[in-house]
Amino acid sequence: MKSLFPFIALPFCLLLAACMPGGPADMPSRAVDAIDSDLPPMRVFSAPQPSVFAISNTDLARDVIDLSFRLESGRPLPVLTRFEGPISLRVTGTPPPTLRSDLNRLLFRLRNEAGIDISQTDAAQANITIEAVSRAEIRSHLPQAACFVVPNISRLSEFRLARRSPRTDWARLTTRERMAIFVPNDASPQEVRDCLHEELAQALGPLNDLYRLPQSVFNDDNVHAVLTGYDMMVLRATYAPDLRSGMTRAQVEARLPAVLARINPAGQSVPPRYDGDTPREWSAAMETALGVGAAPGARRNAAARTLSIAQTLGWQDHRLGFAHYVMGRLSLPVDPAEAVAHFQTADRIFAQRPEYRLHRAMVASQLTAYLVAQGRGPEAVDMVGVHLPVVIRHENAALVATLNMLRAEALELSGRGVEAQAVRLDSLGWARYGFGADWAIRAKLREISALNPLNRRNGRI
Repeated sequence: MKSLFPFIALPFCLLLAACMPGGPADMPSRAVDAIDSDLPPMRVFSAPQPSVFAISNTDLARDVIDLSFRLESGRPLPVLTRFEGPISLRVTGTPPPTLRSDLNRLLFRLRNEAGIDISQTDAAQANITIEAVSRAEIRSHLPQAACFVVPNISRLSEFRLARRSPRTDWARLTTRERMAIFVPNDASPQEVRDCLHEELAQALGPLNDLYRLPQSVFNDDNVHAVLTGYDMMVLRATYAPDLRSGMTRAQVEARLPAVLARINPAGQSVPPRYDGDTPREWSAAMETALGVGAAPGARRNAAARTLSIAQTLGWQDHRLGFAHYVMGRLSLPVDPAEAVAHFQTADRIFAQRPEYRLHRAMVASQLTAYLVAQGRGPEAVDMVGVHLPVVIRHENAALVATLNMLRAEALELSGRGVEAQAVRLDSLGWARYGFGADWAIRAKLREISALNPLNRRNGRI
């Protein structure tokens, strides 16, 4: 295996940013031949298909408490807070065309899956205001944020003066009455939708993120893009009539067993897993590894630290797999063989539990890229076939597009050129939702086409 790496290392490393748009450039010649100059219409997902994997009510109760009574910083919250009564929501600013349809789908799910009485209004005042502004405006206030939510204001123009005042301090809230969510209007449709899901969930309920949760958006690993069935169950518990704003941790703990027995009856007979808490040291190292401010060497060292901590603690869950995945991503430019070994280890870990299927599909994009770069087309086709339905179910259009682009190259390698053209064309519709701008889509096509040994052999790259 190692003997092939000098030939595949450069194109394989192009997949380092497998779900991130590259820079503007022309597509490789064969990809240009395969599509018209105008990209096909945007593909969107059909009816939501949320999965809810079996979870013990003992574990779920612990999750609800830890999510609701602590901020991401670790700061404790004295009481439960939520909206009381019907919730009104309005959209302001300059929303992109896809925002309203994605918001309608989300509100439908919140009403039907979480039992939350929430609806849109055109009134000048609302409990929740979603303001669509440019990414530059968001970053002028919070440089590292793609989007964010703030209590007790309604406009971004209020934030600068209010951000350090008591009224925007989450720990001082006793109930929720007014929230503002700021989302970008010049990002890809998928990024805007992801912001809607994450920030609206936080505006309504949990304020914490926990790395130990494998099937949730309340997790800083960003594996899940839309609210899961588990997340809707957490929100349903938060808005149960048995609970109310102002309750202490002890009061909520006392009432949760009856709440969860009602909303998750199957969880009464599921044995608890008692997954251990995530040390702050691990979270801090992972933040450095995933961040953009540190030098590449510092990021690799941080990723190695997360792996060392996970192994020392004896973890065998998704956090160990995620540490291997991140280590693989960061090792690609310097040691592709080591990177593949990390991806293969992550794949074995993620194969253990059904809750990890999306994690495994994420790793599959890297392993498929490796197979394509080696010229192993049939194996790559099979791998995409296993994981693509999972990604579609979880509504990650950027990953759907990436896997289909890889599948098209694998089909070319397998001598199935007509099928390859059809799959490549289909990938572009998903890419329009996942990556947005035409230049980003064309750059992704170029990256993935460069993996194919046939293109390099024929001088097309």
